[in-house]
Amino acid sequence: MGPIEKLMGKMVKQCRKPTGGFGRLIARSMNYGHSKVTRWGLSQVSINEEDMILDIGCGGGKTVNTLAKTATEGKTYGIDYSEISVAVASKTNKRFLDAGRVEILLGSVESLPFSDGFFDLVTAVEAYYFFPDLINNLKEIRRVLKSGGTIALINEAYRHDKFEKRNAKWARMGEFDYHSPEEFRKVLKDAGFSSIKIHTLEDKNWITAIGRKDEDSNNLHFNTSRQY
Repeated sequence: MGPIEKLMGKMVKQCRKPTGGFGRLIARSMNYGHSKVTRWGLSQVSINEEDMILDIGCGGGKTVNTLAKTATEGKTYGIDYSEISVAVASKTNKRFLDAGRVEILLGSVESLPFSDGFFDLVTAVEAYYFFPDLINNLKEIRRVLKSGGTIALINEAYRHDKFEKRNAKWARMGEFDYHSPEEFRKVLKDAGFSSIKIHTLEDKNWITAIGRKDEDSNNLHFNTSRQY
């Protein structure tokens, strides 16, 4: 492995769990590097002013900040198992933290520190790749969602022949897996979600997979944009 690949591998592993000074830099860079796919992904769901929202794997905290600006009468939480990410995200959201509108917590998707039916919306941007037990972790997310609540998995890569060489290289270096649209649909279904919608931008290899907990026509989060 050459020096460039070694550096790329180090970066991918830091994306999994930022540590140290380099990890702090990576967490900050997430706020810019993920901004476009995040904006596109969030455009696939409607967010109400009073919503309670959780962003899992919150990284540098920009997604939390964006969500808090929309859910002005609710509260937005971010959670990450990296102490560095929690510190960076807390700095990014200092104004909202001081106002009591945002809370950033150290924790894992394996055991979320929230009661059943707490959230209207749970997001995960470029994070699901690193879930240690995907189906059970999705079930844990479903537990903390209200009836009618929504999960949105927003990612910059999915299985597609056009991008397979690039994606396989990144996945190998980062020791993670990734899925096709059909596989996204299956894992969400296996975790107990319904009304599953898959949105893709094929030219960019972006995907947003959305599922809803139970059937509740009074609390829909889906918009009418183009779907897979």
